[in-house]
Amino acid sequence: MDPYKVLGLTLNQDGTVSRISAMPLSSAFPNGESLPDSTATVSSKDVPLNPSHNTTVRLFLPNSLPPSKSLPLILYFHGGGFVLFHAASAPFHASCVHLAASVPAIVASVDYRLAPEHRLPAAFDDARDALRWAQSAVASDPWVRDFVDPTKFFLMGTSAGATICYHVALDLISSKLNLSPLRLSGLVLDQPYFGGIARTASELAFANDKILPLSANDLLWKLALPLGSDWDHEYCNVVAKEAKEVKFLPPCLVRGHNGDPLFDRQKVFVEMLKKVGVTVVAKMGSPGHHAVELFNSAKATEMVTDVKNFVYGGAEIGTPGARLENKL
Repeated sequence: MDPYKVLGLTLNQDGTVSRISAMPLSSAFPNGESLPDSTATVSSKDVPLNPSHNTTVRLFLPNSLPPSKSLPLILYFHGGGFVLFHAASAPFHASCVHLAASVPAIVASVDYRLAPEHRLPAAFDDARDALRWAQSAVASDPWVRDFVDPTKFFLMGTSAGATICYHVALDLISSKLNLSPLRLSGLVLDQPYFGGIARTASELAFANDKILPLSANDLLWKLALPLGSDWDHEYCNVVAKEAKEVKFLPPCLVRGHNGDPLFDRQKVFVEMLKKVGVTVVAKMGSPGHHAVELFNSAKATEMVTDVKNFVYGGAEIGTPGARLENKL
């Protein structure tokens, strides 16, 4: 199968791509929008991140809550293999609305730059910008200032967004960036997007997967990685050479489905985290394909429940952020 056709891409002569996305874009709703089958409403707005890069953050606020400075702040990164989609893409917008209302939390979804126009590490650089934005928003943005408990700060991503979370968390540790008054309490890594030269059993078993066939997966990495890199680059194969900062990560929720071609890589990743002593809540092996929660309401509810239990379940996972408290 033609991977460009599968992904809705056309390669241009200058190395950029034209995207023919099947996902519509959702507008922000400053006055609120309702959840399906619910009376809960969530307001959303777009705020600038780095004007020179044309990046933005879409902020989600659950309504009908009095200002209390008690809500967690979830900095969210959408999926799409670093090449596709935006924070405004309808399934990711809807997922953030669901998270904001049901966790509940303030959710800040980052619209980062895409490859191949902006190859990695551009998305990681945008994530660093988002960390600095979140730090300043505690004082400058009324939604964050009035509702967020800065000690309850989480990074969350789906697919490639989870990979962004992982790398920016490692960078946060190595750079010793001071995010005060924010404290990173945990990572939510939903079906993280990893790769490598050697094929895994799940990649071969689902080589013709309808969501992420092997040929499309290969193309996404080809478009995203720095020119001249292979699939064992540190951005892609995170277990090939264990980063020294891994052991200092805060508690991690890692989710994966047994119908995902990337499932075996996700399992190896979980074992790496556990081996170095990271507190891991592993929700691995439930039925479903890659990114199933974007298309199946029952799976979306399952994902949100896992996130809620992780964010508010400190008794189960120890003291979130303890590993980073003295590092930032």
